[in-house]
Amino acid sequence: MSSSALDNPFWSSLRSRHRDIALVAGDVARYPAEFAPFLGMARADVDATDALASLVAPGESVYLLGIAPAVVPDGWQLEAFADLAQMICTAPIEITDGPEIIALTEAHRADVLALTALVYPHYFRPRTMDMGRYFGIYQNGRLAAMIGERLGTDTHQEMSAICTHPDFNGRGYARRLTAMLTNDTFSRGRIPFLHVSHENLRAKQLYEQLGYVHRRDIGFWSLRRG
Repeated sequence: MSSSALDNPFWSSLRSRHRDIALVAGDVARYPAEFAPFLGMARADVDATDALASLVAPGESVYLLGIAPAVVPDGWQLEAFADLAQMICTAPIEITDGPEIIALTEAHRADVLALTALVYPHYFRPRTMDMGRYFGIYQNGRLAAMIGERLGTDTHQEMSAICTHPDFNGRGYARRLTAMLTNDTFSRGRIPFLHVSHENLRAKQLYEQLGYVHRRDIGFWSLRRG
């Protein structure tokens, strides 16, 4: 994922790493709803009227990152959210000692969906785990914290769904997981990146402490079909 591709991450991922699951109509593509509610466009000036109508169901909302349509078709509503911070890491991270990290599989899906429903509810779907690898830390039989891969290409990989159950906050699990997957990403010849709300100061400060740096603010929108 080149620098320009990072500026349009949904489209870039849908046309590369996730091309096999992408639903595509011309210069517009989206993830199937059971994977993620994300839609990407090649450029802001694309005439997307027919493509959007073929990809998005009446009453459905999708989300766009980096690129939004310059002209919104009649009957659609585009809402801008606060920009997200897009951050990248350029060097491996020291991994702190802690409990075992395991790969999360189909056997853990119910636990993953329960945790994300509690602390990461907006964009995680029943098959989001199929977009990449996911890892977690269990404590006393409970999924205490997790991390996963979402967007990406052959050169870049997004760290996503970094979350901790409230009962296990403050134990360094998110730090340990992020360092592990960041370093694994480097070992595979890819550059790790992530997105975080500027309002989520605790998470943003954690990523900065680990060595992630602010690349740019990136626009984030919802698009709803009436």
